[in-house]
Amino acid sequence: MGEFSVYGHLADNYLKILKRADLSVCVCRMRIIMLTCAQDLCELESRPPRNHVFIEGNPSVALSVHVAPSFSEHPLVVGPRYQPDDIRCTWGAALGKNVSGVFVLGFNDGCKTVKELHIHRPSRVYRLKGILGQATDTCFIDGKVVEKATFWHVNRSKFDTLLASIQAAHQKQMFQQCGVDIQSQTAYELAVQGLIKPANGKIPVLYGIKSVHFEPPDFTIEVQCINEYEAYLKTLVHDIGLRLHTVATCTSMQCIRYDNFTLEHALLRKHWTLQNIMDNMAESRRLLKLSKVDERHKSPTLIEKDLNQLKKPLETTDEIETLY
Repeated sequence: MGEFSVYGHLADNYLKILKRADLSVCVCRMRIIMLTCAQDLCELESRPPRNHVFIEGNPSVALSVHVAPSFSEHPLVVGPRYQPDDIRCTWGAALGKNVSGVFVLGFNDGCKTVKELHIHRPSRVYRLKGILGQATDTCFIDGKVVEKATFWHVNRSKFDTLLASIQAAHQKQMFQQCGVDIQSQTAYELAVQGLIKPANGKIPVLYGIKSVHFEPPDFTIEVQCINEYEAYLKTLVHDIGLRLHTVATCTSMQCIRYDNFTLEHALLRKHWTLQNIMDNMAESRRLLKLSKVDERHKSPTLIEKDLNQLKKPLETTDEIETLY
């Protein structure tokens, strides 16, 4: 595939990468554009400089005419053929600096696509790890420890009961955000249709929360939600500790699913090459067609595809976590 064809392939596309926990989204974007796309594009074979007709000599005596490559197109004169500014790249849903996992980026015209996908509020799934018995000033493990407490009174039964109550409280909150009386006929009709989407795109709502590992003081929960952000996820772990009459701190946050995009479809840092990015874009276009963006935009509740996503068993990420 020629250089121009490869660049044209980036015109309306989006790819999924695995973001590391200590990198910001801006740094990931810069590395993708500068160290991968622009650099690899410039290393591809390009067309030779166009020939230019040179007329030399003394006009009063004799002139010589010869053809040679034009210096105006010589690589040493014009510099790299592709600059980072030639490639537009952005994201729809940003991940916090301490959050790792699936990160969806759009290239050129695909920037609009990822923005629209985020506006229609697809569901996301996070795997949160925490530790009981200590609390920090940032609610994350990198903060200063400000409090310690005993935790041996917390067992698996109490832990699961608390998570179930949190999920029930958020399901009740869905109706309150829509301005519907939970005892009304309208609320019943909406409940029959399925889980309601929040009317406000800035208020987080949990559709599901469950424990996948509990071995005090360490625990791991999986959260299926909409409109979440990093500070909310850290605070959620902190509140779980308080409601268990102890304290807790979040130690790890990983996004393992964003709509149809999962860890299985994302690129590791060692795979950030032009050819792998192009292959990943082709897979992303197929997955985006399954997202049914238009149907989700018109429906006041989660569509059937979203409900099926919430019921799916989540993949094991132990192998991927070791890479970070």
